[in-house]
Amino acid sequence: MSQVAQHKEGTAAASVDPEEIAKFTAMAEAWWDPDGKFRPLHRFNPVRLEYIRDRLCRHFGRNPKEERPLAGLRLLDIGCGGGLLSEPLARLGAEMTGLDAAEKNIRIAALHAAESKLDIDYRHATAEDLAAAGNTFDAVLNMEVVEHVADVDSFLGASAALVRPGGVMIVATLNRTPKSFLLAIVGAEYVLRWLPRGTHEWRRFVRPSELSQGLRRAGLEIAEMTGVAFNPLTDRWRLAPRDLDVNYMILAERPD
Repeated sequence: MSQVAQHKEGTAAASVDPEEIAKFTAMAEAWWDPDGKFRPLHRFNPVRLEYIRDRLCRHFGRNPKEERPLAGLRLLDIGCGGGLLSEPLARLGAEMTGLDAAEKNIRIAALHAAESKLDIDYRHATAEDLAAAGNTFDAVLNMEVVEHVADVDSFLGASAALVRPGGVMIVATLNRTPKSFLLAIVGAEYVLRWLPRGTHEWRRFVRPSELSQGLRRAGLEIAEMTGVAFNPLTDRWRLAPRDLDVNYMILAERPD
């Protein structure tokens, strides 16, 4: 039987935007519906999961073809939502902690992990909470979170403090470009209706240069940057190293 822990800590932090938390709390029941409101994340999951696995294996000297290549690595999934990333990473052997400022998300994630017999430490808290407690991890994941926080620099600083020396952070977010406005806002929310209207605010999107500067100020070094592009013919996402116009990911490292 899975021993899924739920911890509740203070969530008053400069980076937390109550309106954004309320927005995702209202959609929380749909996390595990592959055809529901979070369908885009379900479609996005394979490419980002493969990226995380391969980059962590490369950094920590693991074989990505092994059944549990992340065994023994302590990973933190900030803004874990219903656990769409935490669960497959736990199956790859990682010692997972999932963090979310929306309590309902944590309840749903913990219930689903228990049903799946996965041991994941889910916490209703913020990055600032864990940083204040002195927690550190081999890898910190900030996937599709930065564009929803109130204070990006404060959030990046707290997140970076959670990366142990020699560890890494992976950030995925949206670029602030005319192309991203057309595709991620007009296309995804109004034309194709992949996401509920208002899921994203274009002004909150973060340019790669801005994100890189914030990570460097927080003491991390940029190791890699890649775009992620959607192919409508195959209905699949793929890495696109030269196309950072809309979705992109950054791999950052903390020196030993």
